[in-house]
Amino acid sequence: MQWETVIGLEIHAQLATRSKIFSGASTAFGAAPNTQACNIDLGLPGVLPVLNREVVRMAVRFATAIDAELGRRSVFARKNYFYPDLPKGYQISQYELPIVGRGHVEILLEEGAAKRIGVTRAHLEEDAGKSLHEDFHGSTGIDLNRAGTPLLEIVSEPDMRSAREAVAYARKIHQIVQYLGICDGNMQEGSFRCDANVSVRPMGEDRLGTRAELKNINSFRFLERAINFEVERQIDLIESGGKVVQETRLYDAARDETRSMRTKEEANDYRYFPDPDLLPVELDDAFIEAVRSDMPELPDAKRQRFSEAYGLSAYDASVVTASLSLADYFETVAEAAGDAKLAANWVMGELAAALNKENLEIGSSPVDAPRLGAMLRRIADNTISGKIAKQVFEAMWNGEGGADEIIEARGLKQITDSGAIERVVDEVIAANPQQVESYRGAEAAKQGKMLGFFVGQVMKASQGKANPKQVNELLRQKLS
Repeated sequence: MQWETVIGLEIHAQLATRSKIFSGASTAFGAAPNTQACNIDLGLPGVLPVLNREVVRMAVRFATAIDAELGRRSVFARKNYFYPDLPKGYQISQYELPIVGRGHVEILLEEGAAKRIGVTRAHLEEDAGKSLHEDFHGSTGIDLNRAGTPLLEIVSEPDMRSAREAVAYARKIHQIVQYLGICDGNMQEGSFRCDANVSVRPMGEDRLGTRAELKNINSFRFLERAINFEVERQIDLIESGGKVVQETRLYDAARDETRSMRTKEEANDYRYFPDPDLLPVELDDAFIEAVRSDMPELPDAKRQRFSEAYGLSAYDASVVTASLSLADYFETVAEAAGDAKLAANWVMGELAAALNKENLEIGSSPVDAPRLGAMLRRIADNTISGKIAKQVFEAMWNGEGGADEIIEARGLKQITDSGAIERVVDEVIAANPQQVESYRGAEAAKQGKMLGFFVGQVMKASQGKANPKQVNELLRQKLS
């Protein structure tokens, strides 16, 4: 039997506010346990929550970005459940009347086609604390620093049919919230977390299968692996006569498997009811218009502009706009270099390789955008060749200075004097009579490959400084 996978994602984006959603406590990451939890976060008797206006503005920004319905009147509710790191015994969230309604995003599939993924809703809520199981001699410690941190929970329609589609959608949401400046997207610190609802059904059937929820996945790689494992698990279970149960499962990256945590609750198990301490949020036209008039350039618009303004291919434009920091870096390099295609090649090539090797983000690059652009300008004006530029880049990466300083100190200027290059070409031809004879006796198609030998010899003799274009032209003339 052929099976169809059905996937929906719930993404928790931590909003980039300085203070929490209902208190003035700090949201800064990395503080000592329980040093950033105030009386409101702890749920002490007699304290009252006060809504942070900034989280509302950020939610409206997100609604605008995904062309979503906006809940002009939204209500906070209490979601009741017991967990050690939930001191109040309930979580303040939104249920029946969320601030963001139906919207959509477009993802690009591997074959280049676009697919629309529906967003069911996005609602504001507070985060819980964190249970710490390490270094407590068999006990569990509770850190409530994160309690009350503002989250935007983004719930998709079950529109994804493969793990790769799910990753593409998660990356798109990740990209959008970063471009909007409402979430830093740091998955290692838990600022952007995914829950995946996964089910399978016979191909062609409309009714959804029983889903399992994969909880708190904090990397795109793990998201793909977790979904793929879960799909196989469910198919194997059904085909062997078993039955999928609705449950919450944890992905174990070390074993590359999912395992059961608990049965999955239904909405009525949480006994939602409107929070009596918080008034409904009502948005007026002036507030909405102020937010919409201050929207930044979004990823799709930036990608389109880069294609048109810089002449980049659809693929190159997509890569360099993958994150806002990368897009800003590329644009600075392109302007400084005066050659957008050359800038894109270096940003996606040498720079990306160096960053990956050192496990660095673009914002931590030892070579900043203006200095890389200045080096590329030296390629464009024939001061150095592309090959020599790699030496210059490595020296810049190691902190030896700017491009001009390194080129001068190492004597790396490209030889463009046609007379000097011609003398080296003549020497190489004279030193390789057998190769010259073979070249002249070969068919035109083979001559192209054989020319590389002579080019390599000339570049070696000139210590890589001869202008490659002039070398190729002179060799073709003299060999023929």
